Amino acid sequence: MSTHDPHQSEPGKTGSNVTMRDVAKAAGVSVATVSHVVNNKPGARIGDEARRRVQDAVAALGYRPNALAKTLSRGGSRFIGLVADAIATTPFAGQIIHGAQDEAWAHGYVLLVANTDGNEAAENEAIAMMLEHQVRGILYSSWYHREIVVPEMLHQTDTVLVDCFAEGSGLPAVVPDEEQGGRTATEELLAAGHRRIAFINTTTPSPAQSGRLAGYRAALEAAGVGFDDSLVFPAEPAQEGGYATAPRIVESEATAVFCHNDRVAMGLYDGLRELGLSIPTDIAVMGFDNQDVIAAHLRPPLSTVALPHYELGAAGVRTLLGIESSTDEQLIRIACPSVPRHSI
Repeated sequence: MSTHDPHQSEPGKTGSNVTMRDVAKAAGVSVATVSHVVNNKPGARIGDEARRRVQDAVAALGYRPNALAKTLSRGGSRFIGLVADAIATTPFAGQIIHGAQDEAWAHGYVLLVANTDGNEAAENEAIAMMLEHQVRGILYSSWYHREIVVPEMLHQTDTVLVDCFAEGSGLPAVVPDEEQGGRTATEELLAAGHRRIAFINTTTPSPAQSGRLAGYRAALEAAGVGFDDSLVFPAEPAQEGGYATAPRIVESEATAVFCHNDRVAMGLYDGLRELGLSIPTDIAVMGFDNQDVIAAHLRPPLSTVALPHYELGAAGVRTLLGIESSTDEQLIRIACPSVPRHSI
């Protein structure tokens, strides 16, 4: 229990600028608990004592949840929130923020970004802050495509999931079309005349693992090329995985390789060179991700398929604003385009 007296507000704090964090500190509870009490969240499990402390702190500090909204001539703020686990610090997924910011500006909104590094407490505080600012809604994004558990507080406002999804949540999700991307990568190799095409896939269960494999199989089938399970090589989704797989690729007599990601392709480049093979003369290589710091600077530059991070962010804003239609639990799949260079 907090020893802080809720009747003693911080110097300089008045009702108009007291935040949920101030109330939580005064009451000795979490920001999420304050949010549940002030918003009368149905079904929230809050003890009578904790609820009373929050109510006392709200009264003592003069906290007004809708103070900001009351001052806005349009009746609501022009803010859109974006809560991310780590995308601001990843080498290419920060494009999600860029796309969302550009689209928000285009429609007269400002993007509020919180990068939480996966810290649950920081995430709850960020969402509470955005709710206080009466955001139009929140984009919730992960740095790689996966299923997530939706933070409970997101249900207090319009929310769109970006680069992630949550089955049964009722929330629309904007995700990369992994199967189409795998099909496109394989079609590029088929179009170059290859028929014996290997696929280095990740060992980590994910939408990327299953979707890209499904696309690979679909492209082969459409071209009349039989699927050969012995040409699918599971590997660590990193440079070391591609490097370690090189000898087996050579033994398979494949003339082309579709790699799960560009890092795998980078390792494969090293392994093939050590074995005396030239790219693309002896064997063609196709990547996935278009991680520019890798793909554009390999020798030869790597042909790949891009993860559409910028468009994921932009489409997330359009979905939130109702410009792009969606239904509850609809997966909005964004195409992964081919980026041809010189490795096939």
